[in-house]
Parts: sequence; structure tokens; C-alpha cells
Amino acid sequence: MNIEGSYNYYIVALSVIIAVLASYSALSIAAKISLANGKTRFFWLLAGSLVMGNGIWSMHFVGMLAFHIHMTVSYDIWLTIGSLLASVISSFIAFYITIPRNIKWYTMAVGGFIMGSGIVTMHYTGMEAMIMPVDIYYDKTLWVLSAVIALIASYAALLLFLRFRSQSSASWSKWLSAATMGAAICGMHYTGMEAAKMEYSATTDMVVEASTGADLFLLFGVTIVIFIILVVSWGAIFFDRHVLEKLAYLDSITGLPNRNEMNRFFDSHVGTEKLGVLFLDLDQFKAINDTLGHNIGDLLIQEVGIRLRQYIREDQQAFRIGGDEFLFIIKHCTPKRAEQLAHQILQSIKQVYHIEGNELYVTGSIGISIGSIQDSDRSVLLKTADTAMYKAKGLGKNQFCFYSHEMGLQLVRKMELEKDLQLALENKQFFIVYQPKWNVKTSSLVGFEALIRWEHPRLGLVSPGEFIQIAEGTGLIVPMTRWALEEACRQCKRWQLQGLEQPVSVNLSVRLFQTDSLQEIVRNVLDKVELEPHLLELEITESMVLYDINDIIRQLQSLRELGVRVSMDDFGTGYSSIGLLDRIPIDTLKLDRLFTNDLESPSKRAIINAIIMMADHLQLDVIAEGVETREHIEFLTQLGCHVMQGYYYGKPMRDNEIGEWLKKHEYYMSLV
Repeated sequence: MNIEGSYNYYIVALSVIIAVLASYSALSIAAKISLANGKTRFFWLLAGSLVMGNGIWSMHFVGMLAFHIHMTVSYDIWLTIGSLLASVISSFIAFYITIPRNIKWYTMAVGGFIMGSGIVTMHYTGMEAMIMPVDIYYDKTLWVLSAVIALIASYAALLLFLRFRSQSSASWSKWLSAATMGAAICGMHYTGMEAAKMEYSATTDMVVEASTGADLFLLFGVTIVIFIILVVSWGAIFFDRHVLEKLAYLDSITGLPNRNEMNRFFDSHVGTEKLGVLFLDLDQFKAINDTLGHNIGDLLIQEVGIRLRQYIREDQQAFRIGGDEFLFIIKHCTPKRAEQLAHQILQSIKQVYHIEGNELYVTGSIGISIGSIQDSDRSVLLKTADTAMYKAKGLGKNQFCFYSHEMGLQLVRKMELEKDLQLALENKQFFIVYQPKWNVKTSSLVGFEALIRWEHPRLGLVSPGEFIQIAEGTGLIVPMTRWALEEACRQCKRWQLQGLEQPVSVNLSVRLFQTDSLQEIVRNVLDKVELEPHLLELEITESMVLYDINDIIRQLQSLRELGVRVSMDDFGTGYSSIGLLDRIPIDTLKLDRLFTNDLESPSKRAIINAIIMMADHLQLDVIAEGVETREHIEFLTQLGCHVMQGYYYGKPMRDNEIGEWLKKHEYYMSLV
């Protein structure tokens, strides 16, 4: 005998509401999963699985409570838990499948099938968990129909997750989609319930009326659990959106979006859309920060942020990505539009700032890169814009520069040299060349300058202008200089043993001073080679005065105590150290070739004359670099400079070429 049941339509309506609310929460969490990274993504993945899985399961349970068959019904706890796990696991799979940006069709097919199977398993395991004195069998047609509806609901859920994974805000389309998704889930459940046919068991003699109190208790219990789950999930989303998101995605000083928001923007704009990236760096910010303090620096950054806000549009956004660096991203960008915006930004930034009684002026340098974002190279736009920004700084600052293919080639070459520089010392790719210094007054050789060179196995001879800067940045300049110092001292000792006693000079990087072991390094080399200290000269650059001058003076004094001579190279190249010349313990000034190349200019000659007179009063020797013509020699001699170095007297030479050079200058001595 078949048992006919009836539905409480209020409870049926409640089950539908639960399914819709759970679907909406799942769609919102799908966006969180897509935009999150690392442990945060796992948290939202787990939370979404629990919310959706519990929502589907609870809808199923409430739907079963809505069905009355007028007999006592209890539930097998393990089968009930199993049905809950099936629901949560299938939900987890659905969320996990939608994480990648590019999803293959077969992944969707397999994922939808697994999710649909999980829902079917959840439903019919829940039905099997019912303990009552009846036998249940299923109408095959309706059973298949319920499975088909479950698969359709699963594929719909996956497609909706993909549709809304980049949209975390509320919308009518999301609510409509949640209603559609909830209706599909409910349709599967009630089709499955309709497929169930119940008959009294053959051993059943009587029917026991069920206690409506038990039904109400279960109903209220499940309902409370559902709303707790939904409140917790919505509360987490609300807290994430209005509290954590501000902390994680907004800069605390300017209120502009920060680097995290920039990354999220790039993640949501993968494709062929042309984006313009303007990388802005303030030019004089460090000096202001160091002299007036970080508080004034922060206020200045805040004012810059306010000025940048006026250029924010629906299709262009500003970000502060750290320190004094800002970024503008323009959608559907053209070079003309990027140029206009860059010009406007530079004009705005250079206007005066009045901050706590200080009148401040700063400028900016902007690098521009235009292109699309692909999965494999999302950071290319940033790197190229950064490269163009440094090019703009090198061109004089307070200007913008577009990234070009030539810059890219230079960047690739720089990266390759940086990588290969690590092995150059180990593989003995460096060698030393020596350029003579000549005293015009006595027509005699007065020493050699040792210069390091790099013979790259594939690129050939690499200019020092390229690899020295890289070595400075990586710190490799320290072992390189130590090697060059020892090699030059060994060669000087060999010359001395051969009868040619001439001092050798070696260039020092400020990095050597930062090790605070320079004196020890020089002493160890002199002792190892057994070279007299007066035959070694160390050359420092004028730019060192920008560092801890007191510490540099202390270390230079300790070097001179060893008996080593010290000269200042590239004097007059822009870092004015004139006010410190009476304090810095040096023996020689080397005039930069900047002066030699423009000796025809009366103003340059006047400057050189003043430098020579000043050096004479300070009892410093003067050497002129870059001497290439007879006219240079005559001009410098008239001005009182007698020691010169340049191509006129000799190019940098390998040690085996020195003998031939000496022959030509009638300075040859018998070499062993």
C-alpha cells in the first residue's frame, strides 16, 4: 500500500529562501576566492565550500521536514553526516575549478559532473538516512530527471561562479542569478522527493503518529543553524569589504589604492586590452625626508596624493605603490593620451607645497609603457615603465619618457651581464690595462693607472661604463677591486724587479669604504706582494663626499699612515667638494676630461687656472685627464698643469705592451 504525504508550503518556501541565500553567498565568496592569494584564498575557498555545502544540505533537510507522512521519522547520524560531507566536498570542487583564469572545457565538464554527482549523492544518502517503518523505492524516470536537474544546476553554478568571480559588489543580476541557482537546487530536491515511492513494510502492523513537536524542534534547529551560517558568511564578507579591504587595498597616507589593489587590477584585466602604465617617482623626495624628517615627508606624499586624485577617472586610476612611487593605469590607452596625462601630472606636481611653515619644491620623473597583460608576463608593463622612468631621470628629471625597444635590449643586456658577472672572477675573465701618466716639464714617466677590463666569452670586450655600475649595485665591486688591487701591485713589483720603478694607481669604490676594512685589505695586499707603500696610489671619486664624509676621512687618514698616496679622480664633475678639500687627506687632484675637451673656452681655462692655484696653495699635485692633442698640452702647460694622462701619451695597454711603448718614448730600460 502506497503512502501519500503532504507538504507544508511555508516550510517549502523557507527551503527555497535558504537555497537562494546560500547561492547568493556562494556567488559573493567566488569573487573573494578569485581575488585572494595565498592563505587568504584557502580561507575563502574553505568558507565558500562550507557555506554553499551547508546551505544545500540544509535546504534538503528543511525540504524533507516540509514533507509529512504521519509517522515517526528518525535519522541515521552517520548517513546524515555523510550526506553533509558529500554536499561540502562537491561545493569545494566547484569553487576550486573556477580559480584558474583560463579554464578548459573538459575541466568544466568533469567538474560539473563531479559536483552534480555529489548533490545527487547528498540527496539520496539523506533519504537513506531516514529511519521509518516503510520501504522506499524510486520511479526510474523521475530519478533520472532529478539527476539531470542536479547536473544542470551544477553546470549553471560553475558558469555563474565564473561570471561573478570578478564582481564582489551587490547587484540585481547577482540576486537574479542566485534565485535561478536556488530554484535549480530546489527543483532537483523536490523532483527527487517526487521520485520516492513509499510502502508500508511487510512487518509493519500499525502506524504510529509522529510528534509534531519533534518536527518543529528539528525545523527550528536546522533553521537556526542555517541563519548562523549565513550571518557568519555575510558578516565575514561585510568585514572584509568595509574593514579589511581598506586596510589591505588602500594606502594609509594618501588614501589612494595601494600595490595590492594594483595587482588585483592587473589580475582582472588579463587579455588584449591596451593599457597605459605611467610610473611616477618624485625627484627630490629623499633630500626632503632626510633634512626635514619623515613627518614632513609623509605630509608631502599626502599632498601629492591629493593632487593626483584630480586625474582619476572611470577609465584611469592612480595607485601609490610605495615610498615616493606612484602609478597611473589608463584603459584603452593611446600614446597621445598617455603623453597628455604625463604632462598634466608633471605640471601639477612641481607647483610649490606649503607644509608646516616650509616652502617645498619637488619634481617628478615618469616612465610610460603601453601594452596588454598576458598570463605569462603580467609584470612586463611595470618593468618597462620602471625602465623608462629611470631613463627620464637620466635625461635630467622633471620629464617623461616612453619605453622603447632599444631600452628593452639594454635591459636584457644588463640582466645578462649581471648574471654573468657572478662567474667572471671565478673564470678569470677580467684583466688589467695600464695607462701612463706623463710629466711634460721633465719629459718623464711618472706612473701608471691600472684599469680593469672584462673579456666576456660571448659578448666580447664589455665597457667598464656598463659592468662597473652593475658591480656597484650588486656589491661584486668589492671582490673585483680586491683582485685588481693585488694584480696591479704584483705587476708594479715585477716592473720594480726589472728596473722600472713607477707607482701604480687603482680606483676605489665607495663600497670598499662601507666594508670598514679597507686599510686591512690594502695592508694585506702590500705585505703579500712585498711592495713598498709609496709605489701604490689609490684613487677616489669626488662623489664620495655625498656619503659619510667623516668616516671616509678617517679611513683615508689610516691609508696615508701606511704610506699610500691618495688622489681625487674626476674632480669638478658636479659634486662640489671644494669646501672639504682642506679636510680630505689627499695628495693629488685629477681634472676630469670635461675641462680638457673644452680648453678653447675662456671660462673653462679660468676655472682650470683657479683650480691649479687652489691646489698649489693646498700643496696638492694636479693631473689633467683626457689629453689627446698637442694643443691640449700647450694650453695646460700655460695654465701651470704639467702632469697629464690621455691618448696623446698612450692608450690603456696590457702589461706585455708596456715595453714597446717605453721604446717609442725613449724611456726603454733593459727588461728581463
